[in-house]
Amino acid sequence: MKNVRAIILLIAFLSVSFFWVLRSCKNPDSQNGNDPEVKKPQPKSMSYSIVASYPHDTSSFTQGLLFYNNELYEGTGNYGRSKLKKVDLKTGKAIKEIALDREFFGEGVTILNDTVYQLTWKEKKVFAYTLSDFKKVKEFDVNMEGWGLTTDGTHLIVSTGGSDLYFYNPSDFSLAKTQTVTEAGSPSFNLNELEYIDGYVYANQYEFPYIFKIDPNSGEIVAKADLTTMWNRIKAIDPDADVPNGIAYNPVDKKIYITGKWWPELYEVQFSQ
Repeated sequence: MKNVRAIILLIAFLSVSFFWVLRSCKNPDSQNGNDPEVKKPQPKSMSYSIVASYPHDTSSFTQGLLFYNNELYEGTGNYGRSKLKKVDLKTGKAIKEIALDREFFGEGVTILNDTVYQLTWKEKKVFAYTLSDFKKVKEFDVNMEGWGLTTDGTHLIVSTGGSDLYFYNPSDFSLAKTQTVTEAGSPSFNLNELEYIDGYVYANQYEFPYIFKIDPNSGEIVAKADLTTMWNRIKAIDPDADVPNGIAYNPVDKKIYITGKWWPELYEVQFSQ
């Protein structure tokens, strides 16, 4: 009987061992502690408070918003109405502006080394301007739709309405790398206007009330803000106002600003960290 029990125990041990070896072969990630069955955590909730409000031009279909040298700049869209503007924060009025040709739909804007870059939507062109007088000095041909644009100080970071961020070299707009953005392990979508803040990329999600805080090295959305209350406030003021779009960070005073397409107001906000 002892021999029979020993044989049964040996068979059971070998069966279990074979099962785990087979499972490891089918799931090589599990050998490295990256079991695909383990779910990624949801992004942290990023609350916010409105610190101040300022007037915003309701004719501006906002596509890009940023501060540079303590001054506010905005890029707007729509065919025949697309502009690049330097804006007075307190009044919402343009200090300086140029209009794009009617065949171009303006998209995201950013500034790097005193050069202004502006995307176009479907026209597959990127324009570069001098900062002082908005004189166009260069055009780049690109094989993409332009949506959002920011910079980490080295690369120009572009969104195209999908789940990826594209890092371009500013000298010739050659692609340096691509980073997929994920939320709880799954690819995100509708990434739109971008802003680089203290090592993270903040992004509007087009047609949704969310702002993502993205780790650009991993692509992981580490935090998420819900602007529903702010959006409802705007729609109560102006029913014609469109979606949230526009995040600007002023590194001089560390303040963050938010607006949207055709919004009557622009807000200084403070996010929880």
